[in-house]
Amino acid sequence: MVRQCTPFAQACADRGWERPAVFLAAFTQAAHLIGEQVALTDRQFRRWCLADPPRPRPRAWRVLHAMFGFSPAELGFPPPPYGETTSGVFLISGETEETDVKRRTFVTSTVGTVAGVAFGSFTPPENVGMQHVSQLRLELRALRLMGDAHGGDDVRPLAARLLARIRRVIETSGYPDSIGLQLRRLAGDAANRCAYVHFDACDHQAARQYWGEALTIGTTLDDDQIKTQALTMLALQANYIDQPRHALDFLAAAQRHARSLKSPVLDSIIASREAHAYGTMGDHTTARARLAHAMRLMDGPMHNRPEWTAFYDRAELECYQATIDAAAGNHKAAASYYRASIAHVGASYGRNRAVRQFSLANNLAHAGEADEAAATAMTGLEQLREVSSGRVRVRTIAVRDTLASIDAKSTREATEALTRHLT
Repeated sequence: MVRQCTPFAQACADRGWERPAVFLAAFTQAAHLIGEQVALTDRQFRRWCLADPPRPRPRAWRVLHAMFGFSPAELGFPPPPYGETTSGVFLISGETEETDVKRRTFVTSTVGTVAGVAFGSFTPPENVGMQHVSQLRLELRALRLMGDAHGGDDVRPLAARLLARIRRVIETSGYPDSIGLQLRRLAGDAANRCAYVHFDACDHQAARQYWGEALTIGTTLDDDQIKTQALTMLALQANYIDQPRHALDFLAAAQRHARSLKSPVLDSIIASREAHAYGTMGDHTTARARLAHAMRLMDGPMHNRPEWTAFYDRAELECYQATIDAAAGNHKAAASYYRASIAHVGASYGRNRAVRQFSLANNLAHAGEADEAAATAMTGLEQLREVSSGRVRVRTIAVRDTLASIDAKSTREATEALTRHLT
């Protein structure tokens, strides 16, 4: 079948999606982000590239709208099917949960914009208004969603490019002082996001540099929100690389800046990461006390909750409980909390689910449950098709090595499967 230069084929080429395999991967990712259960074949993609393409089914129509940021009708397809609109906000069945509706509507209106960050060019406007700031913030939110769903490896260049755009706007455009303040705060938020996706990719030096930039911006603006986020995330990194004393230093500083914010969620995040640090140091009594305090804070009213703390919930606390139990050698107890955390993690947090799946497998192996550990690892392996994260890879290697030390048929098969994926 000869590929024709149709509007759809040209739009795919402009975004680097001209090869079927590349387009199918992008389509699958967009479908996951907006919550659509739909598959696409190589043959269907090639038919869409023809001069008179068939009209996509409603689910595929919504995914295409999300990918390109405008109605597929503008790509040469027949008019939209009944019940669909072309404004980016779709008519969704009343049976869909409200949270799914909000996530689908939001991501649908922003994934196309993020594609522009990746493939398009950008010239800063001469005069910047609130609409420009809102657009940049929308792109940052979309990047956060993509990272949460699929990991930081592939999001790193997008996040770095967005931060560079914000810097250029600040340096080269005209704007009133009120807009300048918003832009600088946005640069701080973007630097924090860049740091996190680099941390998730295990590029720890780059992550520290971006968090340092966020701290500098927060200090110049005297913005406790930006500083608290950077410090709590630096503590997360310190705990991850087994530097619990550094983590406690960062958290003490974060606590000082968080006082003015009067946010129970921020206080709970600080307490839970303190618990992690104390558990790593072997002070299990203090670790449990700090985690209990973190849980009590989450039982109260959730006022003054920053947007970036959306990830922090019951599943996160259960994961910390599992981490503390594992550090104390209570692997069976840790496994039960990892199971609970996996069950409660939000549908849009694919990376977190994968990390906890392999942590569960590792704890089951240490608890002597070899067959269940192997089965759990194989379940985690299926999830890796949608996740690209350095932290997940590290956990995968750890599980592979643990299973390799156990002489059983199930563990040998799981070890071979994990090795094939890693090589």
